[in-house]
Amino acid sequence: MSRLGSLGSRLYRGEVGYDFIGKRKIWYGISILITITAVVALAVSGLNMGIEFKGGAVFTTPSTSASVAQAEESAVSASGHQAIVQKLGNGGLRIQITEVDLAKSDAIKAELSKDLKVPEEKINADLVGPSWGEQIANKAWTGLGIFMILVVIYLAIAFEWRMAIAALVALIHDITITVGIYALVGFEVTPGTVIGLLTILGYSLYDTVVVFDSLKEGTKGITKQTRWTYSEIANRSINGTLVRSINTTVVALLPVAGLLFIGGGVLGAGMLNDISLSLFVGLAAGAYSSIFIATPLVADLKEREPQMKALKKRILAKRAAAAAKGESAEGEQAYDDDVHVDAAPTAAVVGQRQQPRGHGRTPGKR
Repeated sequence: MSRLGSLGSRLYRGEVGYDFIGKRKIWYGISILITITAVVALAVSGLNMGIEFKGGAVFTTPSTSASVAQAEESAVSASGHQAIVQKLGNGGLRIQITEVDLAKSDAIKAELSKDLKVPEEKINADLVGPSWGEQIANKAWTGLGIFMILVVIYLAIAFEWRMAIAALVALIHDITITVGIYALVGFEVTPGTVIGLLTILGYSLYDTVVVFDSLKEGTKGITKQTRWTYSEIANRSINGTLVRSINTTVVALLPVAGLLFIGGGVLGAGMLNDISLSLFVGLAAGAYSSIFIATPLVADLKEREPQMKALKKRILAKRAAAAAKGESAEGEQAYDDDVHVDAAPTAAVVGQRQQPRGHGRTPGKR
């Protein structure tokens, strides 16, 4: 851990760096491939909607010696539909069967009683209508739409519209991947899944805004200097917050993994599984998109501005002239004293590099 802390300090001071922006086409390609896979999985397999969305019946038995597999086989045979069976803490079973009406529910209850050797009057049957789940889904979609509009407005005011667009793209990217994972592996979608999905939106934006804040601070007065391009300073911003992003992601993932693998997997708490799975996938996707998608996309959009194009042209010309003379372009103090840009760009590869001279304030300081 001390090595990680040391690496974090060196990244923050600009002594080493990873070329995230320079290799952005690779990250874009990976993300497009993952997103296409998720969309195809959604189109081909669809989502395995839970009983709250389809409607059906939930049967709860008292303590029984019958196994989960026996109960599942009996439920499928009696209903003709897929069944989800969970072992309860008191030794009983919870059996969910979708698309079952009242008349069929009585027949299934009688069949379960015979197969599981449980008195029929002790089996509790609850019918669940699809309207409740539909209401939750509709409200969730409405909330998601309002949330995205407010996020775009806020980021456009606090930063600029290019950052708002990049954050929105990263957000859609995270949601698509998370939903695609559910379609790909066939996990059941429940109201708990919807809650988990909405929760990850805030975390995804938090990580992105941290990098944007560093980038905004580092690019003040950028056009008054001729040392670093916008992309180079953006790369520095990612490196300066990289370890922080890793730390916050790992700290957030650990309790979620505990809920997912111990609470849901070992203890069989279904609701914990539903929430924690979407959180686990969404948190990981959010950390990835803030580093590999959002900031490189901002750099791409900014580099299209005429003033940034002119700045890049001046810098490249200056470096070419310095190279022709066998000099280092970093040897000159090329910016005004009152300009805030005092950051060194991230090197193309990890390793030692020369530090900028002059002003000592490091961009990204929050």
